[in-house]
Amino acid sequence: MDERSGTRIGPPAKSGTRAGPPATSGTGAGPPATSGTADLPTVADTIALGVRLGRDLRAGDVVVLSGPLGAGKTVLAKGIAQGMDVDGPVISPSFVLARVHRPRHADGPTMVHVDLYRLLDQASVDLLAELDSLDLDTELEDAVVVVEWGEGVAERLSDSHLDIRLDRSPDSEVRTAGWRWSQP
Repeated sequence: MDERSGTRIGPPAKSGTRAGPPATSGTGAGPPATSGTADLPTVADTIALGVRLGRDLRAGDVVVLSGPLGAGKTVLAKGIAQGMDVDGPVISPSFVLARVHRPRHADGPTMVHVDLYRLLDQASVDLLAELDSLDLDTELEDAVVVVEWGEGVAERLSDSHLDIRLDRSPDSEVRTAGWRWSQP
């Protein structure tokens, strides 16, 4: 994995605890990086990035995964779930909209995995209303919400959120991830 940020991946300073050791890029712990990029040549690299991101997430965080079909959003969500140490297989929740993954440890947050893909081509659907109907905003204090295909909508669930853009080269299997913490 070619990491160009060179520092610890994590959200802006925030109170609270998290399970697991701090995530580092292999260059030693440093201040939290509010943005970064990585080349992801394999599925294992995509999962590893998700694990490292997941270890730094805390209850109340919103993660918005964007990119074209096949870019690796669900694979990255699997890694985030591993890093958070939550239960259940992580599969795309496209048809049920959301899946809840409970923490394995009492002090860890729940992960709510949302996929809005099937709602994107329905012009009459209000995506924000759909998110509200899932009552995700009532769980933000106790959960990390990971949303696929929610760009432009899911960010409204929290003032601070992690935007992750995944792209795939048309002539290669290598994916590129770029991430940035947004703050008010």
